[in-house]
Amino acid sequence: MSRELHLARGTTADANYTLDIDPKRAGWNHSSLRIVELSPGGTHTFTTGDSEWIILPLEGACTVRTEGNEFQLLGRESVFASVTDFAYVPRDAQAQIASGAGGRFALAGAKCERQLPARYGPAPEVPVEERGSGLCTRHVRNFASADAFDCDKLIAVEVITPGGNWSSYPPHKHDEHRPGVEAELEEIYYFEIDGPNGFGYQRVSPSREGGSDVLAEVRSGDAVLVPDGWHGPSVAQPGHDMYYLNVMAGPGRTREWRICFHPDHTEGYR
Repeated sequence: MSRELHLARGTTADANYTLDIDPKRAGWNHSSLRIVELSPGGTHTFTTGDSEWIILPLEGACTVRTEGNEFQLLGRESVFASVTDFAYVPRDAQAQIASGAGGRFALAGAKCERQLPARYGPAPEVPVEERGSGLCTRHVRNFASADAFDCDKLIAVEVITPGGNWSSYPPHKHDEHRPGVEAELEEIYYFEIDGPNGFGYQRVSPSREGGSDVLAEVRSGDAVLVPDGWHGPSVAQPGHDMYYLNVMAGPGRTREWRICFHPDHTEGYR
């Protein structure tokens, strides 16, 4: 059965979230992403269920209360301004997000088995790397990469692609379980573009007969689902930096990010 892989802004909105992608909506088994917008003085309470969650400020500050803990997230002015702090909320718990000045907050989630402790992730401890070179340079914030922050299944990173550059390049995939070589991971790309009327492009091409095939013009608030296939490049419009949040999870016993590059597009670009 075919599924819609490019989700334009507003198409998954409901009474609680401006974007709400759960496994049922995505047509898969593990990865989730929600965006909640709070007005000044607003609160949002949710039950984590069978998933672990990271609460990540996109714009603004908030207080997260869960399991007897209270975390003050300083947040940031925008996703283009800086790295942010964040909070981890375990499965089988209740959490509340409260914001005095209001803001927008991402909830990156993954179905999981272990109930890990609630924790605060300080912004200064987020590893940041410059990946690629030339017009393929991008800046990766590995706040919840597999080797930076402990989760049961969830992997999540942020990427800033300067205007006119390519990222997620060369095209790569992670849709097969091949121990030591490739991990099977479902992935969500959530986009924001700096400046009015900005846009970018996202490509997903088949890695198998009948596989995922997308070429989408993306704008702020859009998402692209990657259940399988070669993904990349992500292309930023000249003059408009592009942000995306990657949320990944899969069935593997070991939480790891192992990818396979497209053999036709690897020369000089890793």
